[in-house]
Amino acid sequence: MRRLIDAPLFYTGARCAAYPHGITAVTEDVILRRETHLGHITLNRPAALNALTHEMCAAIFAALEEWARDDAVHAVLIDAVPGRAFCAGGDIRSIYRLGREDIAQAEAYFATEYRLNAAVRHYAKPYVALLNGMTMGGGAGLSVHGSHRVVSEHASFAMPETGIGLYPDIGGTWFLSRLPGETGVWLGLTGTHIGPADMLSLGLATDFVPAAEMAQVAPRLAAGEPADAVIAARARRIAEPPQFAARRGEIDQAFAASSVEEILARLHAGSDWAKEVAGAIGTRSPASLKLTLRALREARKLDFDDCMRMEYRLTLRVLRGHDLYEGVRALLIDRDQHPRWQPDSLAAVTDPMIDAYFAPLGEKELVLSHR
Repeated sequence: MRRLIDAPLFYTGARCAAYPHGITAVTEDVILRRETHLGHITLNRPAALNALTHEMCAAIFAALEEWARDDAVHAVLIDAVPGRAFCAGGDIRSIYRLGREDIAQAEAYFATEYRLNAAVRHYAKPYVALLNGMTMGGGAGLSVHGSHRVVSEHASFAMPETGIGLYPDIGGTWFLSRLPGETGVWLGLTGTHIGPADMLSLGLATDFVPAAEMAQVAPRLAAGEPADAVIAARARRIAEPPQFAARRGEIDQAFAASSVEEILARLHAGSDWAKEVAGAIGTRSPASLKLTLRALREARKLDFDDCMRMEYRLTLRVLRGHDLYEGVRALLIDRDQHPRWQPDSLAAVTDPMIDAYFAPLGEKELVLSHR
């Protein structure tokens, strides 16, 4: 196992005299250790942009459960080894394979990931995410739901799922639907990448700490200092303005429409920028676009846990469909960048087709439990 930090690593269910607090190396892709008063998670799969495997999700979930019971742990921090990404999302190559070969395992992957997202959302102790690189999809699920989302100048954010035949899951329906105006619908349909200033402006991030100072956070938390004070002492005002602030009027006007078709019509009637956005949307899965819009509208009426249950219903139906596998094939397997969506037009995606995604799962409904 690769050890990047000389600290005890948790081994699930194991105890030893040297490290009486317990813990494990469940997988070499995530480092989990207790540092005095801090539960510390480090994503350790930089070559894959720290994409989340089922084993990584399960290991993090188990550590959070243990640290929740440990009165000596005052806070949890999650970061990543140096590289381009905090976390680029779920391991979609693995999901592609599982969905083709063992769909029950693919379902288990998402059930574990969604329970992990809920655990972060409901965590009773400060949960600090240090975002010093790309954060997409599942990476947002590991961070945006926490109490402290700290970005550096290298941070970026996107929810690009409609480009692979999915929709913004991992609690994305919950937090996107609660962003200012229609910015969440814009981000969810387009997969637009935004930088740290926009993340702060929209509330996806809570604080800006320069990358050079981020290493000072963990030792102070480990010493038992309050998370608010540790972050506040290192937080700075970000110099750059939000890039998309000037587009808010256009975004809100276009993306408030009640259908994807009307959103596109409004964009095509707008500025050159709006026409470019319409063109980008036009390359994405028609079914995913309509599913995303419906899910984001529905999520505004739901609490967090009900959003997660809704997402599990949607995901299990997506796993039994066509576009997710076609999107991953075009992006990562054959790399031809020309997905052949089914249906291949918005007009062919009917309301009853979208309704079917939201139907209850009966005994397969996602079960959530919170300490």
